[in-house]
Amino acid sequence: MKTLHLEFLIANHLKNAILKNKAFYFITLFIGALLLYAAFSGWENYTSQNETSEKYQHESREDWLSNPDKNPHRMAHYGNFAFRKSSSLSVFEFGMEPFFGNAIFLEAHKQNTANFSEAGFSNSMLRFGEISIAMVLQILLPLLIFFIGFNSVAAERENGTLKLLFSQGINWKQLLIGKILGVVSVIMLLFIPTLLVLVLLWLFLQNFTISVDEMLKMLLFIAFHFIYLIFFCAIAVLVSAASKTSKKALISLIGIWLVFTIILPRTTQAIGAYIYEAPSKIRFNSDIEKDILKQGDSHNPNDLHYKAIKDSLLTLYKVDSVQQLPFNYSGFIMTEGEKISSKIYNQHLEILLKVYEKQNRFSKTVSFFNPYIAIKNLSMGLSTTDYDSHIDFQKQAEDYRYTMAQKMNALQIKYISNKKPAATDKPLAISKEHWADLEEFHYEPKDIRDVLKSEIISIISIILWISLLFVLLRIAAKNLKAI
Repeated sequence: MKTLHLEFLIANHLKNAILKNKAFYFITLFIGALLLYAAFSGWENYTSQNETSEKYQHESREDWLSNPDKNPHRMAHYGNFAFRKSSSLSVFEFGMEPFFGNAIFLEAHKQNTANFSEAGFSNSMLRFGEISIAMVLQILLPLLIFFIGFNSVAAERENGTLKLLFSQGINWKQLLIGKILGVVSVIMLLFIPTLLVLVLLWLFLQNFTISVDEMLKMLLFIAFHFIYLIFFCAIAVLVSAASKTSKKALISLIGIWLVFTIILPRTTQAIGAYIYEAPSKIRFNSDIEKDILKQGDSHNPNDLHYKAIKDSLLTLYKVDSVQQLPFNYSGFIMTEGEKISSKIYNQHLEILLKVYEKQNRFSKTVSFFNPYIAIKNLSMGLSTTDYDSHIDFQKQAEDYRYTMAQKMNALQIKYISNKKPAATDKPLAISKEHWADLEEFHYEPKDIRDVLKSEIISIISIILWISLLFVLLRIAAKNLKAI
């Protein structure tokens, strides 16, 4: 108890010393203003995107249902839209959402990518990153921690008070823990109000009704950022304790901050993209088209592949022409063509995704050398604003597109006659009531288990960094000198 009392005394003394520094209040005021702006910006982005997505998803559905009686194959080409709503935690972590589209046009025989990204309508400043609460917590608060902690021990050495402290029976372990607690207590003055605003805003946006899954994501989001900040508090004190002067400590800490938050993240992305080069969008689509043409063209009646199917059907049903078949031949061929084109697309997509997966795995592996990359990946995963969530949206949209196309083909097979109408007759069509058979698209975000599974490397990395911190504290407590 006496030992713990000494550590709290050291922490309280450092806290009071920091709070006497006027520069601390100016910096805190600046960061506080950024946090308020980030909260407002996140709220505006969240409400704007979700209101827009809901509006146009509803309009897309109404347009689909309001189509008149027509041939179902024409409906398949008329298409539909899939919109992705933002998750509640995207208010605090924008992640990669500004660079990915949130709407996909769905049509038969063709797989489109997401469009209407915020980056596509913004200027070049967006590439520097938007100001979000997560960005302030992950980049600016560590810089503030280094600013208030760089002289926590080095100043004591310069003033000659370090020897005096040790002569009173205090050891290095007590001093280091006390100084870390002092820096943590100061940072909590900013972190706790931020959390209160964060949680209240989060609850308000959801009308105070939340699921267990969202609650767990929120708690983990807070917990991991808390651990992340404590890590930087400890680094600041350890570097200060190992430095001869406060100036050297400050220079070393700024260097660490630049490497962790600026240099390594961008270098890692560039190296990953260079080692695992992905094909361009033009080449990707061109390769798919080539493979589909090798299999045949379902819209060409003389295509060898589909002519073989026609001959086998005529033989099986013992008829002389497709007009005599008991089902719509064109719908059957379109069903087969959709199966082939979708299979080829998915094969090429899986190859492409493996390349991107290697790039992302390389980046996540670097998190063992950089805690910022670990917390950034984990933060985006919990907020479902990461790359995996974007791919998950595209896959759900593709599943919906395939279901839509095949349902329309099935309706054509069942209800459309093989006999071509005369020039004076109405076009072959079915009742518009069938359009309601296709349910509206709704994107289901990844649950907490999927997030933790995909971000296991980041979690292990954070655990290892904390473990390393304890090791460094023990080593420092045994080897540091007062002079």
